[in-house]
Amino acid sequence: MGQEHEGVAVERAGSVVALAQALVRCSSRAGIDDYEPVLGVLEDWLAERRVPCRRLVAASGGSVGLLVEIRGGRPGPWWALDACVDTAPFGDESAWSFPPISGEVVDGWLLGRGSSDSKIAAALFCHLAAELLPLAGSFAGGLAVLLDVDEHTGGFGGARTYLTEDHTPRPAGVLIGYPGLDEVVVGGRGLWRATIAVHAPSGHSGSSRSVVGAITRAARLVQLLDAADLPGAPGTGFPLAPKLSVTAIRGGEGYSVVPDRCELNVDVRTTPGFDAGEAETLVRKAVAELDADLPAPRPTEITPVASWPPFRLTEGDQPAAALLDAVRGAGLTVRAKTAGPSNIGNLLAGEGIPATAGFGVPYEGLHAVDERAHLAELPVVYEVYRQAVLALLDAS
Repeated sequence: MGQEHEGVAVERAGSVVALAQALVRCSSRAGIDDYEPVLGVLEDWLAERRVPCRRLVAASGGSVGLLVEIRGGRPGPWWALDACVDTAPFGDESAWSFPPISGEVVDGWLLGRGSSDSKIAAALFCHLAAELLPLAGSFAGGLAVLLDVDEHTGGFGGARTYLTEDHTPRPAGVLIGYPGLDEVVVGGRGLWRATIAVHAPSGHSGSSRSVVGAITRAARLVQLLDAADLPGAPGTGFPLAPKLSVTAIRGGEGYSVVPDRCELNVDVRTTPGFDAGEAETLVRKAVAELDADLPAPRPTEITPVASWPPFRLTEGDQPAAALLDAVRGAGLTVRAKTAGPSNIGNLLAGEGIPATAGFGVPYEGLHAVDERAHLAELPVVYEVYRQAVLALLDAS
């Protein structure tokens, strides 16, 4: 990198950090805070640079994100950059060694909730849009930047609204700005989730009549689910095995009443070799065994609540190829990873849209105390995304 270009990169990185600091200082915890302040920061910044953006509004009427659209001068596919600006909650604030909305830079780290996930990426993508806007005439297709404020709820309202708008070009692929310098996530396990309502006769805990309560029946169901036979990871293609977890149990109140209802949350992570249908069949088999072994006045009820497919791109599939090529062109070594946790890439896969998730600055404390993002690598991360987007847009 020449001295002049290096100076521009450092100046640009400083501007990215300044915008990220302003975003971190706007508390935007999913489902807790008002998103207007953080959206306002983004809108003001984009407006000052005459970058076109508009609100994404859910059917319920609330704002769920911002969308920047840059139309190219030639026909071609559209591509999207995606970063959320809502965050996980703070947790125990007394455990933090700095304020959760600090926004300060200390020893090369940007401090605060959302600094790594994903306000630094949002700031970077806004700067990239501002830089590329004057070059739009040379692009084939177009570039969208999606700034979601309904991501950490699991609702992904910004992405869902973006994809369902009839007048909005549908992206051929999406680059999701999660942090981490060593990996590019090109796949992930899917999921099948359900709530299970277990019934039983109610009763008094001190009664001479013994009843098998809903909590006892629910505990037995947990045992059956934990013992369920899931296939192992396949030898080739998809590297992870499916996984079943009981993640919540609700039922009972006080001490003297044996409850007649208990609810479980079940989360099954799926793979190409064990899909959502097979996950549901496995859970229904365990429920049928429970109802046969410990009968109750009402059968156990299963209510599916979410299902996303697994996905995996090869290193030659776009947009993974463009991002990986740009990473290697910058002299970095990364691993193409299939993730165990699901992410917005699964939602996109369900829509037939390929996505990568990750490549960004190093981080610590994501979704935990003392979240922070390391800034020294920001110039190279910016240049990687710049080169990847230019390749996808076939800029000439």
